[in-house]
Amino acid sequence: MTTRHQDDPAKRARLRWRARRGLLENDLILTRYLDANEAGMSDEEVDAFSRLMDLSDNDLMDLLLARKEPEAAVDLPHVHTLLQKLRTA
Repeated sequence: MTTRHQDDPAKRARLRWRARRGLLENDLILTRYLDANEAGMSDEEVDAFSRLMDLSDNDLMDLLLARKEPEAAVDLPHVHTLLQKLRTA
């Protein structure tokens, strides 16, 4: 049986740790979003967030600022939905 994100403190801590980025702007956006929404995030949203955390800081910033749209492995409906939320956070 797989433990849901919300039920596992280690998974929550790991997600928050991955949100710490080299670019302060990314760090601020991601931390603000997690502070407001982490407890209610669905497993699908956590997956989308994790996929974004796999990107380089510059690529992530371009997506957060809507300079680019998701491509390849992050071009998924749930990633687009999360990006819209992050862009308005």
